Amino acid sequence: MQTFSEADLIINPDGSIYHLALRPGQVADTIITVGDPYRVQEVSKHFDRIEHRISHREFVTHTGYLNNKRLTVISTGIGTDNVDIVLNELDALVNLDFTTRSVKKEITSLQIIRLGTSGAVDETLPVDSIIISEHAIGLDGLMHYYEYTNNIQETVYVEAFTNHVKSHLSGTKPYIATADEKLLQQFESYFRKGTTLTAAGFYAPQGRLVRAPLASSGFLKAVHSFRHKHFRITNLEMETAGIYGLGKLLGHRCLSISAILANRIQGQFSKEPQKSIERLITQALDIITSLP
Repeated sequence: MQTFSEADLIINPDGSIYHLALRPGQVADTIITVGDPYRVQEVSKHFDRIEHRISHREFVTHTGYLNNKRLTVISTGIGTDNVDIVLNELDALVNLDFTTRSVKKEITSLQIIRLGTSGAVDETLPVDSIIISEHAIGLDGLMHYYEYTNNIQETVYVEAFTNHVKSHLSGTKPYIATADEKLLQQFESYFRKGTTLTAAGFYAPQGRLVRAPLASSGFLKAVHSFRHKHFRITNLEMETAGIYGLGKLLGHRCLSISAILANRIQGQFSKEPQKSIERLITQALDIITSLP
C-alpha cells in the first residue's frame, strides 16, 4: 500500500487539508469553482441552506443545498498555479484516507464546474454572452510537470496552434485539454461552445500593452487568425486548461463556463459586468440542479 509522507500530503493539526482548510466530508460531489473569493457568496446566496463556511487565504468554500442537491462553491484565486492547489487538495479530500495517508479503495469522481469571466478573441462573440469551453489550450505550462497525454485529435489540434503562433510563444510549449464529454453534452444546448486559451498572466501573456513593453506585439493578431478545420480560439482566460488537464488526470469530470466581459478584437468591455456574472450564475445553477 502506497502511503504519502507528511511533506507531500500536508494535514493541518485540526485534520484539514493544508491550503483549503477543509476536512473530509465538507465538500459535495458537485463543485463550482470561481476565481474571486467574493464571488463565492454570490453563488451561495442562491442556496436554500449552507452547512459549511470555511475561509483560508484566497480559498473560500461554502457547502450547502439547492433544490435538494448538495453543492460546494470554492474560490481558486487567479491562475493555474492556484488551480494546481485546489484540484489536488479537493481530490485528496475525497480519495485519500487521512489516517493511513493512502488511497481509498473506492475512488470518487467529482463533477467540477468553473463559473468564470473571460475576454473574447472572436469578433462574433458579443460582450455579455456566455460560452462553454470544449477545449482549452494552456500557455501556462502546468501540465508539463505531470505525466499527461493527449489523444490523436487533441495532439493534432495543439500542434496546429503551436505552428501558427510559434514566433510569439517566447519558448512556451502549449498543451491542450478537453471538457468532460457528458457535461459538455448537457450544457451545449444552452450555451455556445468554443476553444479557450489559458494564459499565464493578464497583461503581456494576453497581449495587453500598458507600460511594460511586449516581447511580441503580434500575439493577439496571431491568436485571432488561427484556424484548424472548424476550430478557432474564441476566448482568453487563466484557469480552464489547468482544470481540464488535472481533472482528466485525476478522473474528475470538468466543464468551464465563462461570461464574456470583453471583446479584445472589438476593444469593448461590458457596461454592466456584475449583471453578466449574475446571469451566468443563475443560469448555470438552474442547469446544475437539474442534472442527475
